[in-house]
Amino acid sequence: MNITTLKNYIEVLKPRESILLTFIGVAAVFIAADGKPPLDVILLAFIAILIASAGANGITNYLDREFDAKMKRTRRRVLPSRRIYPPQKVLPLIIGLIIAGLVLAWWLHQLAFAADLIGTIVAVTWRKRITCVFPQGAVASLAPVLMGWFAIEPAFSWHLILLCLLIFAWLPLHVWSIMVSNRDEYLGAGLDFFPMNVTVRTAVMVLLLFALFLYAVSITLYFVGDFGWLYFALANIMGIIMLYTTCRLVTSNTSKNAWRLYKISSFPYLGLIFLAMCLDIWLM
Repeated sequence: MNITTLKNYIEVLKPRESILLTFIGVAAVFIAADGKPPLDVILLAFIAILIASAGANGITNYLDREFDAKMKRTRRRVLPSRRIYPPQKVLPLIIGLIIAGLVLAWWLHQLAFAADLIGTIVAVTWRKRITCVFPQGAVASLAPVLMGWFAIEPAFSWHLILLCLLIFAWLPLHVWSIMVSNRDEYLGAGLDFFPMNVTVRTAVMVLLLFALFLYAVSITLYFVGDFGWLYFALANIMGIIMLYTTCRLVTSNTSKNAWRLYKISSFPYLGLIFLAMCLDIWLM
């Protein structure tokens, strides 16, 4: 296998998205352990979440290949552009990663295994099938945080529930904003679930509600999680930026502002908010 082919196979696994999911999962390990996780647990969690995330992203990339081929933004991806052809050639890698992720998740804890299994099943079976106002992929996106948390603390708590709500509120801002930005392409590809099945005005108003909910959850985490000034300051700054960007989208409905919300919501928001939690615990 040459370098170009290797890069193509890696690209199918959405490395940027997989790294972000791995980061928040490992951050959950750190948070659950009050900043002092055992080295062997955090290394195992890192490997398990990275492999599981890569496998889940790979299977969704494979399932979406026909839709991706119909849209200008995505038609250059590996599978729709036929850089790997036939597309079934990636299945052994993807299935192998999914199985390996499940095995490692079981090694972490049975609840971590359950989170990974449910997330994978939901990612496969619910893709492109939700037509109500529900963030597609929300359940699957919770898996890394749940896996990381259960590796240390195999029980639910208000702290964990709020972390999950943070992801739940963040996801539509990230996913639906890019769909609003490229609305015509998604409609042209035959996708008719939310936010494609409502007017742009309705869609962006829903995004504003999620931005408000996200801000509220992030501030509630400050009190429930017993964080310090660093987290509180960054949660306010990032929350206000998200609200401001969403409000600009509401007042303009422009593709440019929807794209800006999408870009801000990825690492600048989600990555920094989890980084702030970890640094806050470490500095306390």
